[in-house]
Amino acid sequence: MRDTRESRLLLVLLIAIAFALITVDIRGGEDSPVDGARQAAAAVFGPIENGVSAAVDPVGNAVSAIRDSGERHDRLAALEKENAALKAKLGSDDRSRSRLKQLDKMLKIAGEGQYGIKGAEVIAIGAAQGFSWTITIDAGANDGIKRDMTVLNGDGLVGRVTTVGPNTATVLLASDPDFTVGTRMESTDELGFASGQGDRPLRVELLNGKAEVKKGDRLVTFGSQADKPFVPGVPVGVVSRVDPSGGGLTRILYVTPYVGFTKLDIVGVVVEAPKKDPRDTVLPAKPRPTPTPTVTVTVTPSAEAPLDDQIQQEQ
Repeated sequence: MRDTRESRLLLVLLIAIAFALITVDIRGGEDSPVDGARQAAAAVFGPIENGVSAAVDPVGNAVSAIRDSGERHDRLAALEKENAALKAKLGSDDRSRSRLKQLDKMLKIAGEGQYGIKGAEVIAIGAAQGFSWTITIDAGANDGIKRDMTVLNGDGLVGRVTTVGPNTATVLLASDPDFTVGTRMESTDELGFASGQGDRPLRVELLNGKAEVKKGDRLVTFGSQADKPFVPGVPVGVVSRVDPSGGGLTRILYVTPYVGFTKLDIVGVVVEAPKKDPRDTVLPAKPRPTPTPTVTVTVTPSAEAPLDDQIQQEQ
């Protein structure tokens, strides 16, 4: 339609009629004279609206899904956070159980050896104090710790106290090259001196060059005068290698220590020595030998064997 005076006049007229019908419909309420026309229009255009609605619904559903997805993501994030917290708590519980196990083992050694100990936690490691193999513990002079006290844990000999502060102390580990401790062999009572070799087995020099020693033999501390720096009877380790005897005055052994020096946590400082030397009574029970399985093979003669032999003879 061209934009003419007549077309503009027609548009104004149609708008006026529309407003008039709306006014009549509103005033008429439920008895509106145009109600029939509205129902007829609904009958005509209803199916079209439903089709359009069906076409639009997937889009709306997608938008709703995205919105719900965001809500689900939030819920998932919250659940993951709770799960992480539970795992952290479980890890903390596992660590607590591990530390309780260490403490139980240490108290068992202390009880069997009649050592009076002061429990402590390892709070630092390293060479900050001038040694190659040292740890720092959270117990010091205020806890009764003094220089040259024996340090042990649930596995055996850890080292000796070298420096003491008010609330901390430095312990020289038995694995340090400057560390030396007197040892006693289990059963035979052969004496020697064990020296640290870092991450390698301890080197033990027996005073008896003709001593009979074999792999698997065990050693404990011999003890020092006035029990400083070492009390007697603390487990040291197991013989892993024996140098051939060269007829010398001494004999060299290599001993795998009981203590894992790279994973120390709970330790005990011996503040009161035993009244009686426990000798080798504190050593753990020897492991039972693993039985070697034997296989018995039984050969059953075949019933067809004679026939095969007969065939071979005929040939």
